[in-house]
Formats: sequence, structure tokens, C-alpha cells
Amino acid sequence: MTKSLAAAHLDPSVRHDMLLLFDVTDGNPNGNPDAGNQPRVDIESGHGLVTDVCIKRKIRDTFALAAEGDPRYGIFVEAGHALNTRLDESYQATGLPLKSKTKITREQADTARAWLCDRYADIRLFGAVLSTGNTNALGQIRGPIQVGMARSIDPVTPTEHAITRVTQTRAADIDKGESTEMGSKWTVPYGLYAAEISYSANRGVQTGTDSRDFELLYRVLEMMFDHDRSAARGAMVTRKLVVFSHDNKFGNAPARKLYDRITITRPGADIDSVPRHFSDYKIEIDVEDLPAGVTVTEVIS
Repeated sequence: MTKSLAAAHLDPSVRHDMLLLFDVTDGNPNGNPDAGNQPRVDIESGHGLVTDVCIKRKIRDTFALAAEGDPRYGIFVEAGHALNTRLDESYQATGLPLKSKTKITREQADTARAWLCDRYADIRLFGAVLSTGNTNALGQIRGPIQVGMARSIDPVTPTEHAITRVTQTRAADIDKGESTEMGSKWTVPYGLYAAEISYSANRGVQTGTDSRDFELLYRVLEMMFDHDRSAARGAMVTRKLVVFSHDNKFGNAPARKLYDRITITRPGADIDSVPRHFSDYKIEIDVEDLPAGVTVTEVIS
């Protein structure tokens, strides 16, 4: 369903408020290393949590694949690559001195930041802290896209599973007659999660965000779990992405009033039932009497 002007959700010159829905079946969507890699939960309510950092990691890992080699879609925060090395590249590419004691002008710093924004999609969209190493004069870039913590619609029940391996880690254990080694893994039987994502057009202008960035972002949000398959994470699927687009940079209505137009219920479910599939939920979007200047698009449905 689309209730929007043509390509309103692709316009980088206006504000957007988005709601992303994804689910997990028999997997661990985001383990907590401080708690034996248990799925993250709100200890008071039992609702499952997935950090914004986790979601952005999946976006970063998939962006380059979606861009198919376009040099404008490099990833700054990437495994196996030192941040300082990439910051030094920005100095070298723009002709700035690498020595940290050499002062540079504000215009020179802006030139280096612009080079980084044009080269790295995650800086252009999410921003970055650049005050490390020799290039500490660059400060930071505030990204236009902010991703919130995802929270499950209903409480989840993390379950620990004991597992065994048919060989030992150490030869000495085999010599002692041991034949298996014990381990464990955590899963959530099922959880539907919602994450709020906002886009600031003011910051987007500063980092050079364009319509193709939005096209690829939406494509990545739909496909990112398919490129992040893991036995530990089970089956994770993007179910829906709803985008509220304003007709100006400031916005025509508070984001909360727009998100409140999306209702997620489980019709016919009794008080003791637990959800086990996306079809257990009914999602409705109230598109009647939208605030003037606001359009809504179901980019993924």
C-alpha cells in the first residue's frame, strides 16, 4: 500500500520518520557479551532488545554489496581496517599535512570532512567521530540518520540449549578418554521487533546525502538479514518499513504522533497465548486526516 506522492520517501531535502519491523525465529538477534551472549532483554518487562549499533552494523555490511562497487559507497567502520589509516587518507587526498602539531584552517578541515562523506556511505548517513590519531583536527560529523534501539512488541523468552561436540579441543582430553565437549547456545523462540529511524534533512545537506542513498538504504534494510545468515541468529526477516515524509526540513508534525498511527495487535489471541509467527499480528496504519504536508509510504510490506 502506498499513500504518498511519487518518490516522496526518496527526497533528501525533507525530514523523514521511519518505523522498521523485523522478526526472529529460533535465534539470537543480538547477544549480550556481558551476560554469556544471552539475547538482550528489558529485565523489568521481558521485552527483547536489539541495539542501534547492531542494526547499523548489518546495514554497513550490506551497503557495499547493494552498491555493486560504486566508490561512493565505501564503509568507514569496517572489520580489519584501522580508522586512523583511513583518516590519514583523507589528509593525503586533500593535500593536508599529516603531523598532528601542524595547524590547519577550518576550511581545510571542512575539505577533508567532505572527502570522507563522499567516499564513505556510513559517515554520510550515520556520521563519525574523527578526533583520533594525527587527524584530530577533524572533530566529528553528525549524521542525518539516527537509529533507535529495537524493542519487541511482546515479551520474549530466551532459552538456553545445551549442545555437544564430538571432538575435544585438546589432545590430552582425548588421551584421558573424553569423547565429547559441552557447550551452549541461546535463542528466542519468536519475537517481532520495532525500531524507529529518523532522518534530519539539515544534516543530510551537510553530509551530501542524495536520493540514491535512500534507494540503497531501503534496499539494504529489506535484504540485510539475508546477507547475515548464521545458525546463531536463526531466521531473521525484515517484515515492514513505513516512512512518514514531511514536505520541509523542519517537519509538519512530531514523530511520536505519526508513529502512534501505526497499531500492532494480535486479534483473537487470548491472554495466555504467545506469538510464534508474523501472521499472528495485525498491523494497521491510519492514513486518514494526516497532518498537512505529511505523506506515508510502505516501502517494505
